[in-house]
Amino acid sequence: MGAIAQHRAKRDAGAGMTAAAANPLRDPVDYRLPRVAGPCGMVLFGVTGDLATKKVMPAIFDLANRGLLPPTFSLVGFARRDWLDEDFTQIVHDAVREHSRTPFREEIWQQLAEGIRFVAGDLADPAAYQDLKAAIAELDVSRGTLGNHAFYLAIPPGLFPTVLKHLKESGLAESHPGTWRRVVIEKPFGHDLVSATELNSIVGEVFPAESVFRIDHYLGKETVQNILTVRFANVMYEPLWNSNYVDNVQITMAEDIGISGRAGYYDGIGAARDVIQNHLLQLLALTAMEEPLSFSSEDVRLEKERVLSAITLPTQIDLHTARGQYASGWQGGIPVRGFLEEDGIPPTSMTDTFAAIRLNVDNRRWAGVPFYLRTGKRLGRRVTEVAIVFKRAQHLPFAQTANEELSNNAFVFRIQPDESISVKFGSKVPNTSSIEVRDVIMDFQYRDSFLDSSPEAYERLILDVLLGDPPLFPRPREVELAWQILDPILNRWAEQGRPEQYVSGGWGPDSANEMIARDARQWRRP
Repeated sequence: MGAIAQHRAKRDAGAGMTAAAANPLRDPVDYRLPRVAGPCGMVLFGVTGDLATKKVMPAIFDLANRGLLPPTFSLVGFARRDWLDEDFTQIVHDAVREHSRTPFREEIWQQLAEGIRFVAGDLADPAAYQDLKAAIAELDVSRGTLGNHAFYLAIPPGLFPTVLKHLKESGLAESHPGTWRRVVIEKPFGHDLVSATELNSIVGEVFPAESVFRIDHYLGKETVQNILTVRFANVMYEPLWNSNYVDNVQITMAEDIGISGRAGYYDGIGAARDVIQNHLLQLLALTAMEEPLSFSSEDVRLEKERVLSAITLPTQIDLHTARGQYASGWQGGIPVRGFLEEDGIPPTSMTDTFAAIRLNVDNRRWAGVPFYLRTGKRLGRRVTEVAIVFKRAQHLPFAQTANEELSNNAFVFRIQPDESISVKFGSKVPNTSSIEVRDVIMDFQYRDSFLDSSPEAYERLILDVLLGDPPLFPRPREVELAWQILDPILNRWAEQGRPEQYVSGGWGPDSANEMIARDARQWRRP
């Protein structure tokens, strides 16, 4: 048996397929059934932050509402607040009522509320972790969580080492036979390669690799997961997914808002660190990777790492990158302030609110195809998309006037909003005496094709944490490769002085258009 055949046999055995064949009385696995987490609980650090109240708490309720959590699921909040259990329960209730995706159901809420606890304490106080340990032990008995707990660090990255240290010293990170303990870490995973490597080392000293879940919420979006499905489940696309047919790839994450009161977090981080290092490089990896041997976590991660390893920077960073800061302007008919005028931002700030870079993937599939990544705040509209822009037909047997309005074909994954896939191609204009060719768009809209609304990314990711299913979570090697790509650009930008100003409501600084124009191309306008 060859290596591939052996791998597939092993994979099928793990999925229960071989066992079903060996025992004809056993029902085969029905993959249509939802996966439901077993007995478990979650400890949430940072319960007063936006992430906890707007994303994590609502997602937990939505999972319970969909029947994907055990009836005895527990949630423990940890913060430096003088709260009782009922105070924290009210915080969770308000967050759920305001932000949950699914309709509020009183019976589900009451079931969830019975397992909510609160532990008051400072993150640096060892005694508080003993109180947390006692609360978890009580839930193991009263709620039957059986020692299975995930620790969600919805806190600033600078506090990760403190919490990890105390989880280890208190014994909370230790799992016993038949139980599990896991940790969830939010981005950013470090500030550069050195800090990311150090953080990975600290985490690795407390939790084994299979128990560490680094959340990039973009990977939990249905439309992002659909990139691999569309590529590898359809014979009509993958043969064109290479340098023979693709002219360039453009990955855009544009926001129409400013920093929204997040000056303390955003200043010093910037657009490139906040978005390109994680979200956009992950989208690039999914778009460019080879077909994995299977969709196991190991195989998918391996192919993503191979792509990231093959990425090279342009030799002249100044000519093939751009950065900017939004200036005052108009957004939706309303005057808005510039970045340097925002509360909490010093007038000398060098932080980028727009970043664009060109990358190359040096392998046989993508040789010569530029990948353009851009992100920014206060841009023309909110949109995230991956656009595969194809080469023009080598020969057009039409008069020049017939196809002068025809542009490159494009295949576009719209990640948000209005999740969709669109194909742009040329078609004859009807009711004309001579042939005229124009661009037309063929759209697939998720909301029109599926009865269920797409779950929020945090629903999928939190459920995967509780199930111990890691394919959608970057492992240390991916994080470090991403920083290896971005660090030289950030270092060069640090030498250049203040970022270029761009008007709010537009599409970024002039240098971004000049950057792509040097390659005789132009940005898509979503």
